[in-house]
Amino acid sequence: MKSNNVRPEDLQWRCEKCDRELVAGPVNVSYMGNHFTADLPHCPDCGRVLISERVAMGKMAEVEKLLEDK
Repeated sequence: MKSNNVRPEDLQWRCEKCDRELVAGPVNVSYMGNHFTADLPHCPDCGRVLISERVAMGKMAEVEKLLEDK
């Protein structure tokens, strides 16, 4: 997954825990024992990640299906 996973409106969110603005950058993602890096909005302090509905229902759903079909 590339940086097209982050849209400007995603960075308008704030971390509920830290009250910090989210930043775009690489985060580690794992699913079914597979690990990869994706650029997603996340809190620079605690690392919580925002996965928008668009990404969850789009790119992430595609990756899940590919991994489950293996």
